[in-house]
Amino acid sequence: MRQLELLAPARDIQIGIAAIDCGADAVYIAGPQFGARKAAGNSIGDIRKLCDHAHRFGARIFITLNTILYDHELEDAYSQMLAVQEAGADAIIVQDPAVIEMARKGLGERHEEFRIPLHASTQCAIRTPQQAAFLESLGFSRLILERELSLEEIRAIRNATSCELEFFVHGALCVCYSGQCYLSEMISGRSANRGTCIQACRSRYDLIDEDGKILVRDKALLSLKDYNLRNRLEDLAAAGISSFKIEGRLKNSSYVKNAVRDYSIALDSLIQHHPDEYERSSFGSVAGGFMPDTDKTFNRGYTELYLDGKRSRWASMDAAKSMGEEIGKVTKVGKGNSSIEIAPVSRSVMLNNGDGFSFVDRNGDVTGFRGDICSGNVIRSRSIPNISAGVRIFRNINAAFEKELERQDCKREIRTDVSVSFLQEDGNWKYLARAESEDGRLVTNAGDAGNLKAENSARMLHMLESQIGKSSEGYRFVLKEISAPDGLPLLSASSINGIRRSLAAEIDKIPAGKKELMKKALDHCQLNPLPEADVSYKYNVANHLSEALYRRAGAGRVEKAYELSHTPSAELMRTRYCIRFETGMCPKHHGAKSNAPLYLLNNGRRLALHFDCRKCEMTVMEG
Repeated sequence: MRQLELLAPARDIQIGIAAIDCGADAVYIAGPQFGARKAAGNSIGDIRKLCDHAHRFGARIFITLNTILYDHELEDAYSQMLAVQEAGADAIIVQDPAVIEMARKGLGERHEEFRIPLHASTQCAIRTPQQAAFLESLGFSRLILERELSLEEIRAIRNATSCELEFFVHGALCVCYSGQCYLSEMISGRSANRGTCIQACRSRYDLIDEDGKILVRDKALLSLKDYNLRNRLEDLAAAGISSFKIEGRLKNSSYVKNAVRDYSIALDSLIQHHPDEYERSSFGSVAGGFMPDTDKTFNRGYTELYLDGKRSRWASMDAAKSMGEEIGKVTKVGKGNSSIEIAPVSRSVMLNNGDGFSFVDRNGDVTGFRGDICSGNVIRSRSIPNISAGVRIFRNINAAFEKELERQDCKREIRTDVSVSFLQEDGNWKYLARAESEDGRLVTNAGDAGNLKAENSARMLHMLESQIGKSSEGYRFVLKEISAPDGLPLLSASSINGIRRSLAAEIDKIPAGKKELMKKALDHCQLNPLPEADVSYKYNVANHLSEALYRRAGAGRVEKAYELSHTPSAELMRTRYCIRFETGMCPKHHGAKSNAPLYLLNNGRRLALHFDCRKCEMTVMEG
């Protein structure tokens, strides 16, 4: 039986708890430092509280320590590794191999025991069986694969490795191979590998030829749509993926709750269709809450990218921000541009006061506005600039849905089966209650039940079933059996509730069951050969521990990270996304005759585009 895991992002403890309650099997979150999202750090105290909540359901907390590390930061990184381990974290997500070295050998004179697994971050740009096998040989128990892979490539990596495989299934997409984007560093000195990316891929560019002629004007030419593989979980599981990851450590609570609930329902459906093959990696079921709809929270439109090994239109070049769901076209503009009437795309479109809308005007600019009063198909607002009849209108904030997400909290509960027996001794009644949670915790509780016999046994039985069979402290109690050879005692509702609460308290004293994570023996790893003879700047080596590891693995030359060397003629990006394909200028797919150089231009800065047609990849370089 293979365990499947839904892995959710969390910016902070509140979002992490909400994700667990909505059905996540695991949450990834940053500690105080080195989490690759400068605006999303969390204290060790909050990490401990989040671990305590997650572990009640056998869910796990993974800590992102996935920036590259400079030598002067190793001491702090090592201290944080030990601190999050002590706080209860279940694994650490890693880009820099120095973390492997510190986990194995300690640092300097410090040799504290390190026990929890390490996961290779997507920033390691894992996209070939050789890379995957090498990283597994370092001691990683899980590999987080490159987003731009096909199912066939995932299967090849699965066949070459034995560790767990994780894959993104929802959320924002970097345009280039993860961990190997240096555009932000080149432009601003703010490194994506250090958690300070300026998101240059979402900026607007002109596409020009070598003579300076503008071929495409002022578009977000490097911006991709968002990932949505909700309907492909079965294919991914069959290819060898065990963990399905939602992107979004900077997203708000409504986005995380909505995406987690949607994918949790989909994962439950997959398991119901394959009950002998798969199971969830945590316990408990979700009650109440809301009906999820990922079209109604942040997205740039959706794509399945290269999953089927086929190229299609992946760009969101008209709008690098969230446009939301299309709701209709403008048919009439009121006086002063303060109201519009729309023809909705379907009868199901219902507008609400306070909805947020967006559109692309005739100049290609995205404009957002708030609908102050929405009635029928009419939206009234302050003056809406550049609105005109025929414009497509999108809704990027659904006020009613946001209120539902806020009001209708999900409740996660562990099923617990209860049996109760009653005996009469010397005129007094005694009870013995036994409870077993779905994760295998077994408790008993005994006590006095008074000295009066129930005159109406049927009514008493109904009361026992209704009062014990309730939820309490995160447990959903189900009364499975009552043994009462001498009849039933007369019990009040409060007495029965006391039996149920005492059982919950006894279960809480026992650590929740947890299905074992895979863990590599870091002390006894046999290094596989490096995929390449030399270690280039793309390996992001920024400290002496990483350099020593690669030399031990057979590297002839170890080049420093781009952040330290600014390697001349470096590829700032390499990607499967292709601007020539997106703009209909591909010689292979569109029969275009010209193979002339192309460039991106932004505020006077020129970037050169190169096309590796044999691999069907595009690179971006200083131009």
